[in-house]
Amino acid sequence: MTDDRLLTWPTAPIKTSRLVLRQSEARDRAAAMELNASPEVTTYLGGPQSREELERTVPEVPGQRPGFFVVELNGETIGTIQLDPHTERPGHIRPDIGRTELGYLFLPQAWGHGYAAEACAAALAWLAGELPGEAVVLRTQTANKPSMRLAAKLGFTEVERYQDFGAEQWFGAWSPAQ
Repeated sequence: MTDDRLLTWPTAPIKTSRLVLRQSEARDRAAAMELNASPEVTTYLGGPQSREELERTVPEVPGQRPGFFVVELNGETIGTIQLDPHTERPGHIRPDIGRTELGYLFLPQAWGHGYAAEACAAALAWLAGELPGEAVVLRTQTANKPSMRLAAKLGFTEVERYQDFGAEQWFGAWSPAQ
């Protein structure tokens, strides 16, 4: 996957009223593995990966790229935010929308407190400063009600629904205020 968006890291971590969004470090490997091994976290993402597979595939420092943020609460990692290049999926090609796709994973103990909305809003604000006018897309299964609520709360609007991975998918877009 090539990234022609020319993103650079913020000069300092992004701070919200409760959270810190920062670059990944070696100490985040365990949390990255926990996120991807969790049946709850990966319910709508194809299911958990085995610990053995994660031990082999997760790099020493996961997500070393601008747009990948570790989300901390009181010094503890609770999730990640990804603002990655929008990649095409077979059977669903929409190059006319945005070049950036929002993704996020949060540990189950962080659910229901508004942390995902707070962190995603901060990451989107950062991206709007880096790439003014850049549209962002988000995909989720319509069955994933919390993700659908988060998309609405963040201001994503539905572009279309389609079938993929044996389920109805929701595809939405967000644009920063001009």
